[in-house]
Amino acid sequence: MKSLTLLRHAKASWGEPSQRDFDRPLDERGRRAAPRMGLYLRTEGMRFDRVVVSPSVRTLETLALVEEGYGSKFTEMEDERVYLASADSLLSLIHDLPDEWDSVMFVGHNPGFEDLGLLLAGTGPDRLMTLLEAFLPTAAVMELEFDVDNWADVAAGEGVLIRFTRPVDLDAALDGD
Repeated sequence: MKSLTLLRHAKASWGEPSQRDFDRPLDERGRRAAPRMGLYLRTEGMRFDRVVVSPSVRTLETLALVEEGYGSKFTEMEDERVYLASADSLLSLIHDLPDEWDSVMFVGHNPGFEDLGLLLAGTGPDRLMTLLEAFLPTAAVMELEFDVDNWADVAAGEGVLIRFTRPVDLDAALDGD
């Protein structure tokens, strides 16, 4: 059994129009949502053998604040291929994961994460599938399970959507995209 968690970065700032996309930091709402999501991960007892994170400023800030809320550091690795990756590119990365890792979290970006979730999720509770089909907001967490022993066997439509949690589900003040 393999477990893949996708965490979209928290809300980023658009305060500097000339700033490169890669360098955009989190805005205030993002800085509030990320630690709350980390606390949620801890409360739910979620553990990860590895966290694969895009090296953009907003994803690294998101991960640091999630760890703060979680109460400990994750074993992480930055991978530039996660930055703005398509669903197909992300699936290739998943296929290359070491099989000794059973539970992995990716921290990255839309539209790739949303598209990947739609590609992989074949079943799950109706409410969660409806949320997935609508939109993956910033700082949202999606978990998929696969009845496989090897990451290379993860395939389209074979995932079970276990969770889809948005910041607003935990705190109404964190409403937004």
